[in-house]
Amino acid sequence: MKVKQIKKDGDHVVLEAVATPQETAQVLQAAKIAFAQSMGMKPPAQGQTIDQAAEEQMGIKNLGSVVEASAVNALAPMAVDKRNIIPAFPPKAAAKSTFRPGEEFRFEVEVDLKPEYELTSYEPVHIKAQPFSMNDSLVDHQLEEMAERYTAYVEDEDAAADRTVQKGDHIRIAMEAKEGDKELKGLSTKSRTYTAGEGYMPEGFEQAILGMKAGETKEFTFEGPDFDKDMNERTQVIDAKVTVLCFEKEQAPTIDDEWVQANMPMYKGIDDLRRDMAKGIERQARMEYDAYLRQLAAAELASRFEGKIADEVYEAMRDQMVANIRMDLQQQGMTWEQFVEQNGGEQQFSMMLMLQVRQMLTQGFALDAWFRHHGLSVTDDDIREACRALNPQVNPDQLRKQAEESGQGFALRESAQRLRANNDLVETAEVEIIEAPDQAGSATEGDGEL
Repeated sequence: MKVKQIKKDGDHVVLEAVATPQETAQVLQAAKIAFAQSMGMKPPAQGQTIDQAAEEQMGIKNLGSVVEASAVNALAPMAVDKRNIIPAFPPKAAAKSTFRPGEEFRFEVEVDLKPEYELTSYEPVHIKAQPFSMNDSLVDHQLEEMAERYTAYVEDEDAAADRTVQKGDHIRIAMEAKEGDKELKGLSTKSRTYTAGEGYMPEGFEQAILGMKAGETKEFTFEGPDFDKDMNERTQVIDAKVTVLCFEKEQAPTIDDEWVQANMPMYKGIDDLRRDMAKGIERQARMEYDAYLRQLAAAELASRFEGKIADEVYEAMRDQMVANIRMDLQQQGMTWEQFVEQNGGEQQFSMMLMLQVRQMLTQGFALDAWFRHHGLSVTDDDIREACRALNPQVNPDQLRKQAEESGQGFALRESAQRLRANNDLVETAEVEIIEAPDQAGSATEGDGEL
């Protein structure tokens, strides 16, 4: 993308940009995928495009035209990132030519630069914090979860001789399955665990095995869904011969030296495994405690914030927070109205939301001021740390690459700068540890600060 600045009036900048054919195709495809995900569309069938899936599932005949505005706006941050500037709020692109995927596209972007604010003081902050602690019982909890993951089905030797298969029973079966004279190898088995009534097989199969006893063999026919060679749905008629070999029960293993050596040979035994688990738990606890200290320090620094934040900045941050909340609610299966009601109703929720918006903005701008005043800088390691803070499940270098390719490099750099400032703030802070009531009597003078 070619980008040049054609106008600057104070903190207001106008950029002129030309997107490459590859970039126009890229943002359009990304916009289509984002739309499909937001609408809960099923993934396209094999050999089907996302446009064809949208028409088939939602009756949308021209998906490109529906998402074109979103695609165009996705080019705006890419232009901003090229100029290495940080906007006060997300800018929008104004088309200067017809948008056609796979062709060059000319557009302009009006950018209000992020303002610089000052603080009433740049002296180290003083914060009061709970002491670091780690719950040792979490090791036992992790071992219990591990045992559950390795739960196996074993013969229930206590099952009564006249016991019959009911819904929810775990049984071991042998099965011969045929369609006409053809054996269905995917269904046939000499020994397989099956849980009755869970819907893993068609209703006809489920009904046939209910009431059977251990050692009993039964022949029956049932129907199931299938596809022909042209991927058209059809009904498959299956002849089955099923034997209930025995009833089974779930049995979790005992995590001891013998089990560890057999299943996790990288450890010498249970004590070695527990030590490694404890290290991992402490490492996670330390990370959470560091984040707790950063939050305390940033909140204290924000109390020194001076200046007026523009309404447009408030509105942009509010809209972003609302969009994030709506996305989370959609994944949880909760409506916006239900969420608002759970949080005290429209008026209380709106007030709470604006307080959170102000808190986030003032803390961010205060950290910007600290970073600038103390002449701090960021390294590649700082950017990796920021990536890990954003999404610890993704490789930080991969996340950085994705951000830069989508034009969000400036946002990542801002996050890294603020994290660097926050870390410096904690490193220079006076941290007073608040002792628990039962420890207050044993404290000695000077024990309260780090």
